[in-house]
Amino acid sequence: MDALALEAKGAKTEGASAPAPSKPRPKPPKKAKRIVYFEVEIQHVKSREKLLLLDKVEPTATILDIKSMFHKSNPHWYPARQSLCLDPKGKPLRDEDILQELPVGTTATFYFRDLGAQISWGTVFLIECIGPLVIYLLFYFRLPLIYAPRHDFSTSKHLVVHIACVCHSFHYLKRILETLFVHRFSHGTMPMRNIFKNCSYYWCFAAWMAYYINHPLYTPPYYGERQVKTALGIFLFCQLGSLSIHMALRNLKLPGSKNKKIPYPTKNPFTWIFALVSCPNYTYEVGSWLGFTVMTQCLPVLFFTVVGFIQMTVWARGKHRSYLKEFREYPTLRSPILPFIL
Repeated sequence: MDALALEAKGAKTEGASAPAPSKPRPKPPKKAKRIVYFEVEIQHVKSREKLLLLDKVEPTATILDIKSMFHKSNPHWYPARQSLCLDPKGKPLRDEDILQELPVGTTATFYFRDLGAQISWGTVFLIECIGPLVIYLLFYFRLPLIYAPRHDFSTSKHLVVHIACVCHSFHYLKRILETLFVHRFSHGTMPMRNIFKNCSYYWCFAAWMAYYINHPLYTPPYYGERQVKTALGIFLFCQLGSLSIHMALRNLKLPGSKNKKIPYPTKNPFTWIFALVSCPNYTYEVGSWLGFTVMTQCLPVLFFTVVGFIQMTVWARGKHRSYLKEFREYPTLRSPILPFIL
């Protein structure tokens, strides 16, 4: 009995003294990834003078971030006025380019170029359009010092003169409203010096056209009312088409986004021309002025239409090349401005 009691007691003692199962050890915290900071030096593109040295620039910083840092040290060079490039003769870097994705080491050198005083594209468009609108009306109402004194504040007896004034005013009012409520500009600003070139083009042509259309000796079109009505139909059709294209392009881009997409025809019949043309907004614009030329049968209007067509063809070709370069799946059937021709 004593032996059995001792064995039982020994078993209890062993059970009591057995160590409790150990808890799993917590995993050591992961070491934070080491951030490799960049050192950025900004030099003047011509003099090679060192303008700023930035150390500990985060690798995810964009060119716009670097421009903002540069602006803090040089307040008179705001970001829109700066152009930064990797090579003195290279292309300017985009604001959205990321530092770590550029072909540079941890020590990067950027070359700075001053673009001059800048003005927003929206402001430029408004000034361009308000000028012709006002100038044309001055000639239409025949203010003093424009024609002979006996014609001051007189009105033309030809209906086409009044229709032309309504069409011209409608065109520029439409462009003003589109600038305010429709257009989304890819580029925020342009050099202020360019505004004089742009405005002189539109303002001088508006004065030249208005002078002859509203002149007391102006003669109506050769085919009379039939020619005027046909041309008016062309003008209005193209104006509606232009508005439709601008609305379609607006819906293609989100506010503040610079991502490009391929424009395609929508349910709106005016946008079906996208199947054949890359820049139908220019196609409709040329059509509008062609209609205005036929309506007024005025040589200065024809000259303005031809010059405008040449300039818009240059823009359309550039845009078309950009589409082909950026999108592999871009429709090959499209032409820049005129289907199958140009």
